[in-house]
Amino acid sequence: MGKYEQLARDIVANVGGKENINSLTHCITRLRFKLKDESKANDDVLKNMDGVVTVMKSGGQYQVVIGNHVSKVYDDVLEVAGLSSESAANSDGDKGNFFDRVIDVLSGTFQPFLGVLCACGMMQGVNAVCTFLEVYDATSGIYIFLNAIGNSVFNFLPMFVGYNAAKKFGLKPMIGLAIGASLCMPAVQLSTMSAGVETAPFSLLGLDSYVKLFGIPWVAQNYLSGAMPALFIVMFAAKVQKLAIKVIPEVIQTFFVPFFVLIVSLFAGFLVIGPVMGLFMEYLQMGFQALIDFSPFVYGAVLGLVWQVLVIFGLHWSVVPLHIMAIASTGSSSILTGMFGTTFAQTGAILAMWIKAKNPVYKEIGPGAIISGICGVTEPAIYGMSLPEKTPFAFSMIGAGIAGAIFAGSNAISYTSGGLGIFGVVNYITPDGDASGMWSAIICVVISMVIGFALTFFFWKDKYEAKDVTAQAETLVKKKQSVASPIKGKVVPLSSVKDDAFAQGALGKGIAIEPTEGKVVAPFDGTVITLFPTKHAIGLVSDDGMELLIHIGMDTVQLEGKHFEALVSQGDKVKQGQALVNFDIEAIQEAGFSTITPVVVVNTTDYLDLVETQEPEVKTGDEIIIGLV
Repeated sequence: MGKYEQLARDIVANVGGKENINSLTHCITRLRFKLKDESKANDDVLKNMDGVVTVMKSGGQYQVVIGNHVSKVYDDVLEVAGLSSESAANSDGDKGNFFDRVIDVLSGTFQPFLGVLCACGMMQGVNAVCTFLEVYDATSGIYIFLNAIGNSVFNFLPMFVGYNAAKKFGLKPMIGLAIGASLCMPAVQLSTMSAGVETAPFSLLGLDSYVKLFGIPWVAQNYLSGAMPALFIVMFAAKVQKLAIKVIPEVIQTFFVPFFVLIVSLFAGFLVIGPVMGLFMEYLQMGFQALIDFSPFVYGAVLGLVWQVLVIFGLHWSVVPLHIMAIASTGSSSILTGMFGTTFAQTGAILAMWIKAKNPVYKEIGPGAIISGICGVTEPAIYGMSLPEKTPFAFSMIGAGIAGAIFAGSNAISYTSGGLGIFGVVNYITPDGDASGMWSAIICVVISMVIGFALTFFFWKDKYEAKDVTAQAETLVKKKQSVASPIKGKVVPLSSVKDDAFAQGALGKGIAIEPTEGKVVAPFDGTVITLFPTKHAIGLVSDDGMELLIHIGMDTVQLEGKHFEALVSQGDKVKQGQALVNFDIEAIQEAGFSTITPVVVVNTTDYLDLVETQEPEVKTGDEIIIGLV
């Protein structure tokens, strides 16, 4: 288990428990759950949890925004929920409306290899820069080496799509990989099949040639760079597999299920699904290009303006695959040029906020959000700063729209899906080393940042700054919120707890208590906002707004409620001193678990300071934490 074990446990518990999880994937910053019942998730608890930026619901997914370290949290969530990476990716695919299901399938198929796709694109960018600067030429060994890596994903795109789509639809992943590999075989490509074969009647549809398979026309296609044929063939194969498992005796299923699935699905794929989907995607890309050709300024302005909103709701996955496939099939694309300035417009707005802000929260998270935004990841900036203030987010949209109109209007063309953020400028260098597009991209970066910065700097005012801070401090510091000890026992420094999330203060400041009595009482008048099903942890909010987490023991969630007795329910109003939970200290320790109990203030940042008791021992009712407001 990794360093985010406790955060993972809290997330799983508050999405309704592992039994409520249908599937789980992650992107650059978000855990993307498919839940059986979203009403069982505790939105407010998750949103206010340290380590969670916010919660979004879109495209049939329950999205928990974590940040740049989401992959590490994902690994711990898998372990806590008892999921393998393959089973976590599986989805029933039957819930939500049609549009939600489409977005879910596209994101689940393309997200897992987006990182390696960007890495390969960056290698192509390195080659483009080095040949432009004449560091080496296209015949050198280093160029051939990097080019082989850089083109790997694009040249064998059906294999990546087939593997991920198989996991998404519940098909055995190796069968999905075999389907993708079959589409990549040289013998079935258009250039190989076109020699000396008939062209009518399919030439009328823009398809060059065909051969016959059992007397049925087999239309030639270029599948190497196609994603949709592989995706739909795998979708069909998943249905075939269900039938094969029912029909074929279990003793021979290991070999004959794949045999049956591959024969049936690829027969239908090569004869019907592949040609139809290839033609459909070709015309769809032509439609987007027609919009760009009609008015690249308008197209770029609209895409730049709305892109961040699309990202927030996950709807950008309806466009991104088209861009990837266009580059893979033609070597270039203008589909996403209009959104290139969005991350920089957002970063410019955040930079202005950070300079002007008096709010200590913005001062603290600003530098990290700025660096992350320059590198192309803006969720920390959006959810942590600009979106809560609204106007800076709107200003970033304006900056992105203007930059998008100018950049797309310059007929900018991307030649690879390379790095995000500033690393993406090399996407616009042509394969033969023409860097004029890169300079246009840099100009787009400057324009979007300047507009986002200027609008925010001159027209946004920090509400915190508008108050008389000195007078406020003199008045409010006299107010305090007290926490009475919920447990009798020995006081232990929180930093010595054998759990990084508590010890490092990730879940909030406070103390820990080694109990001498197996009883938890209410530390103040308030409400029970969280009572874990395992009864080992309880979350409370005082009538004054202090949020407190009492976590009885370390790893005691594994006891699954044994040796714990809850005396209240989630949502109950409680009075200070009221009994909340009873627990058996000896039985818990005999089971091999520590009973040291952290008591932490979850909304630590809402307080000017938190003062913990210095007493070595406390009894229930003793003052242990004072929050200065």
